Amino acid sequence: MSLTVKKYLPKSLLGRSLLIIVTPLVILQLVSAVIFYETHWDKVTLKLARGVAGDIAAVISLIRRAPDAESRERIFNVAAGNMGLVVSLKEGAVLPNVTRSPSGLMERMMARAMISHVSKPFQLDTDTIDRAVLIEVQLASGVLHVTTTQKRLFSSTAYVFVLWMVGTSLILFVVATIFMRNQVKPIRRLAMAADDFGKGRDVFQFKPEGASEVRQASSAFLVMRERILRQISQRTDMLSGVSHDLRTPLTRMKLQLEMIGAGPGMEDLKGDIAEMEHMLDGYLAFARGEGAEEPSKTDVTALLNEAAAQARRRGGAVDLHTEGQLTASLRPNAFRRCLTNLIDNAIQYAEHVSVRAGLREDAVEVTIDDDGPGIPEEERENVFKPFYRIEGSRNPGTGGVGLGMTIARDVIRSHGGDMALGDSPNGGLRVRLRVPL
Repeated sequence: MSLTVKKYLPKSLLGRSLLIIVTPLVILQLVSAVIFYETHWDKVTLKLARGVAGDIAAVISLIRRAPDAESRERIFNVAAGNMGLVVSLKEGAVLPNVTRSPSGLMERMMARAMISHVSKPFQLDTDTIDRAVLIEVQLASGVLHVTTTQKRLFSSTAYVFVLWMVGTSLILFVVATIFMRNQVKPIRRLAMAADDFGKGRDVFQFKPEGASEVRQASSAFLVMRERILRQISQRTDMLSGVSHDLRTPLTRMKLQLEMIGAGPGMEDLKGDIAEMEHMLDGYLAFARGEGAEEPSKTDVTALLNEAAAQARRRGGAVDLHTEGQLTASLRPNAFRRCLTNLIDNAIQYAEHVSVRAGLREDAVEVTIDDDGPGIPEEERENVFKPFYRIEGSRNPGTGGVGLGMTIARDVIRSHGGDMALGDSPNGGLRVRLRVPL
């Protein structure tokens, strides 16, 4: 039951806030209307009906005391002039023996008043004459026809009350909608700023605004952003500094080895120094991936063509297919490095690499398939760990320091996207990149 109700409830904060405001308002209006119709309108209509019934009873009493035609005419003239009743007597007539239940509040109240004040057979007709009520009363001498306007039996204050009630409710609803929309705007801006920051976009124009709680949340977001940027900058500077500082003694060691010349173990020592330089290059590449490059509108198709051409120059067989012109807000250098790492990694272990790219809903999706040995399913999450190398299907002796996949996913996630590994239809590994527009 609760799930069924939740399905029809609004999902947005604005909708739920308006529902919280409107629900008590509607309940209040319904309660007011019920009380009004059950008390005020019924009582007022009954009092008006009793007034008309009392006038008719007075006319009947006067006719009984003065039954001659001349006296009746004077009585009818007085009723028309002072009581608002058009009265006539059809002598010898008899009311038809047809009973009809009164319909509507006005007829019900008039019937009650006629029973209590006149106590004679009668019939009511509110449909024959427009905006008038025809009342026929059976007398001993005939049928008394009485015609009066509906204004004497109906209070227009009911409509006025309903109009005021509905009108003020609509005005309050409009005012509440405007105010709530203004209160929700800062929350939407905060959500957009958080989303942009997660995608690596500039949020320096964001300022706290709105209610105090929203301002507090916005200020906390800005402080968090500064802390994250500071931590990233510190880590980047540390890696860059350590890698740069280590290059100096390595360079001196290389020079000393060249000056010493050939000797036992010299080639092994030179190999160790080369391996250390290769590792430092990986560290610097990882540090550059955390850099402060600003995102911009980038031609993804051009980046893919460039990465594929670079791989072909290295001797790789790369098949590239893009679905039209693809453009997204990216850090072009970081994204190019990501594509280069993935394609180079694929051609290193496979004979043929297939790259496909296209728009999928609100994101650019790039798929890289190869026919290599692939990665076991239980190892696919581990390869994203820094400095992790597989000791199985992919030989660690082919090179690398275990940062290529880490850098690639780090770049993709810094754009608000994600990277997943799977089985390729070509028999090897499938790498799927998804970057939101």
